[in-house]
Amino acid sequence: MTKKTKQRFSFRPRKQFGQHWLRDKQVLERIIIAAELNQSDRILEIGPGTGNLTEQLLPEISALVSVEIDRDLCKRLVKNFGERDNFLLVQGDFLQLDLDLPLQDFPKFQNPHKVVANIPYNITGPIIEKLLGKIATPAPQQYESIVLLVQKEVGERLVAVPGSKAFGALSIRVQYLASCELICNVPARSFYPPPKVDSVVIRLRPRIIEKPADNPRQLETLIKLGFANRRKMLRNNLKSIISIEDSNQLLEKLSFNPQCRAEDLSLENWILLSNNVDITK
Repeated sequence: MTKKTKQRFSFRPRKQFGQHWLRDKQVLERIIIAAELNQSDRILEIGPGTGNLTEQLLPEISALVSVEIDRDLCKRLVKNFGERDNFLLVQGDFLQLDLDLPLQDFPKFQNPHKVVANIPYNITGPIIEKLLGKIATPAPQQYESIVLLVQKEVGERLVAVPGSKAFGALSIRVQYLASCELICNVPARSFYPPPKVDSVVIRLRPRIIEKPADNPRQLETLIKLGFANRRKMLRNNLKSIISIEDSNQLLEKLSFNPQCRAEDLSLENWILLSNNVDITK
C-alpha cells in the first residue's frame, strides 16, 4: 500500500454511513470500462468516500459531481481534488438532496447523464428507486447508464430471471424501468474494511418499456400482493382483491398455470395480468 493510499485509509469508517472503501485496482478498472466513458460525459458519483473511484473517473470525463454525506471525508476530497476544474463536490444526503439546486450556479455540471458509484449497502434500495423512480412514477431524468457496486444478493435479484430463487418484486420493479446486467463479482477482501458479504458490479440502462402497463399503479399493487408470501400460490396471495374463482378463470384465460406462484411469471406476464383485471371494482 502506497503512502498516498495509506493516507486515504487513515479515516476510521463510520458504521452509520455504511462505509466500505473499494481498494482493488482491477475492480476499479472494470467499473470504468463498464461505464463506457468519454471526454464529453457528465457523471454523478454517490458516496465517493476516500476518492479511489473519483481519481479513476476524473481523467476520463468532462465533469464529475460527487455527493458525499461525511463532512470529514469532504475535507479530504477537497484537499485531493479541489483544484481539478472538472470536479464538483456536494456535501449532503443524496436521498434528501434536490441535485438541481446546488448545480444551478455551475452550468458545466448540470444534468449528469451517467451514474458511477460504490453506494452504501444499507440504502441500496432507496438509491436505486431515486435514480429510476417507480413503475407508476418513473424518475423525470433518465440516465443513459447507471453502474453501481452493490451487495451480491441484491445484484443477483436485480438480474434474476423468472422461476429462479432470486426473482422477486425488486426484480420486476427494476426490470420494468431498466435493463439489468451483472458485470463482475467483487470479493469482500477488495474493500477496507471488508464487509461481511461479497459484492457485484451491475449496470442498469434506464428505458421506456415498449408495451407498458395500462394502469402502472395497479401493476405495483399486484406485484406487492403477489410476492407477499412466496410459499403461497399467486391466487391465494391475491384473494384479498380477486376471488379464488375469478383468479382461476383469469389465469386460465391468459394461459397461465392456475397453481403458479408469483416468481413464475415474467415481467411481460405481470403486465398482461394487470391489463386484464380491474381491482378497483
